Amino acid sequence: MTSLWVLGSGSAGNCCALEFEGATLLIDAGFSAREVERRAGHAGLNLSRLCAIVLTHEHGDHAAGAPRLARRFGVPVVTAAATWAALEPAMRGAAHHALGVCARVTVGPFAIEACPTSHDAAEPLAVVVRTADGTGVGVAYDLGRPTAGVRFLLRDLTAIVLEANHDDILLRTSGYPPSVQRRIAGSGGHLSNRAAAELLEELHHPGLGVVVLAHLSQRCNTREDARAAVWGALQRVGYAGAVHIAEQDIPLGPVAVLPPAGAQFGLML
Repeated sequence: MTSLWVLGSGSAGNCCALEFEGATLLIDAGFSAREVERRAGHAGLNLSRLCAIVLTHEHGDHAAGAPRLARRFGVPVVTAAATWAALEPAMRGAAHHALGVCARVTVGPFAIEACPTSHDAAEPLAVVVRTADGTGVGVAYDLGRPTAGVRFLLRDLTAIVLEANHDDILLRTSGYPPSVQRRIAGSGGHLSNRAAAELLEELHHPGLGVVVLAHLSQRCNTREDARAAVWGALQRVGYAGAVHIAEQDIPLGPVAVLPPAGAQFGLML
């Protein structure tokens, strides 16, 4: 069984983790290394068998703790070439495995795929991690827009961690300057609750069993608004799984990600 954690998600830091067959994979490390370890310990996540750190992009709320964690545990950083170039001065000798559209990376029991997003970073990615029990977990935040590539990458998964960053009305009444509002709602920014709901409705299939809403704005969103928007859309298409809300300060997990019925174990699909 694959287990999923979200150690925290929001503008102050993002960090997800998967555990399978005793191995652990971090997806982003947007807190200090000490804070990632503290949160992992609190949540019961074992970092002693960490095999790699996947980074979606170089912004501090996704990558701040990666250099120290990579050195401390002697693990590679899996990310896009331009993201690595932006972070390399801080990495000081950590190994890099290049990740991109045509570059699947396998570390331990995890097979990692990715595609570009439209976020305003050097080379931002959405990622999917597959394991030999037939599960596939997608992590897609800081999306800007759900491009055709993102939609293709996130199809047929068993779990999706997806941003539901803001409520459209709360953003407009937030007090943010118009330029900041345009950046948040624009193609280089973040998905609204409405956009997240529409995407999940499109991605729904019988094997999808876990949805985690992430990167909620503390100023322009609420748990209730995000859940209501997404749950309503998923109910319309007959979703029978769970919807979780990732918080900034309280780790979520472990969440069991079960393989779909009929999955062919032992194959990296």
